[in-house]
Amino acid sequence: QVQLVESGGGLVQVGGSLRLSCAASGRTLSRDAVGWFRQAPGKEREFVAGIGILWSGARTSYADSVKGRFTISRDNAKNTAYLQMDSLKPEDTAVYYCAAGRGYTLMRPGEYDSWGQGTQVTVSS
Repeated sequence: QVQLVESGGGLVQVGGSLRLSCAASGRTLSRDAVGWFRQAPGKEREFVAGIGILWSGARTSYADSVKGRFTISRDNAKNTAYLQMDSLKPEDTAVYYCAAGRGYTLMRPGEYDSWGQGTQVTVSS
């Protein structure tokens, strides 16, 4: 089992940047796919970004709404994944969750079996 802890959320103005971290324990994160999802009040959980398992090529995938603004990465030495968020918009406001698992398509919550507790990102207009 993998335990995940997110950090780095906070309040930022429109156009600002935040870097979210996802620290893993329990097993080697490089053996898992990692996904970032977000959920705003009254909305469904939404895929944001994902990175595939290392042996499968560590492919990345992004939601259309964040392409060109967000970057997912993984530091195997630190057993930590990151989500760099630039040019933030008010619609990016949500609780952001890190997930680990097989992640075959990277985009579906059901493909992940371990989830963090979430970190709040608020973008003020």
